[in-house]
Amino acid sequence: MAWDEWEHLKTEVTARQSTEMRLNQLPPGGGGGGNQDLVVRQDDLGAVGHEAFMLYDQLGKQADIAGAGADDSGSGSTMRAGAELKSRHFAMGSELENTVSVWTAQVKAVRQACAHISNHLDYSAKEYAKEDEAIGAVLRDRGGAAVPVSRLNEYFT
Repeated sequence: MAWDEWEHLKTEVTARQSTEMRLNQLPPGGGGGGNQDLVVRQDDLGAVGHEAFMLYDQLGKQADIAGAGADDSGSGSTMRAGAELKSRHFAMGSELENTVSVWTAQVKAVRQACAHISNHLDYSAKEYAKEDEAIGAVLRDRGGAAVPVSRLNEYFT
């Protein structure tokens, strides 16, 4: 391999890398929201957590096909229908029971996710409130009043 050929290959590789390694970014000095910080409000977290809890509760009441129309033994009408079809040698009976089992497992998974979201957001809201209180206790001016957020940027320049 000649020296000129080697230099040509290095140039091609360098050119390819520079185009392949670009990151999505704003143009220098433009766009974006300025110096805005992420703001989380406890009311927002509480509202989403409450909706997740309401969905959890509603799913428990309205999506339970295994327990719908339960008799004295606790067996729902769909499972009883499946058992009846199976006893008469219909393949549909076991498939109906399988459908109820899969549906029940999926509903439980969604309910668990809703409970997790609700609990996590309740926890987050409480923790953010504690942090805000602790920070507020530290950030006081000489007179004891809280330092306004607009003045906090002065400390970072």
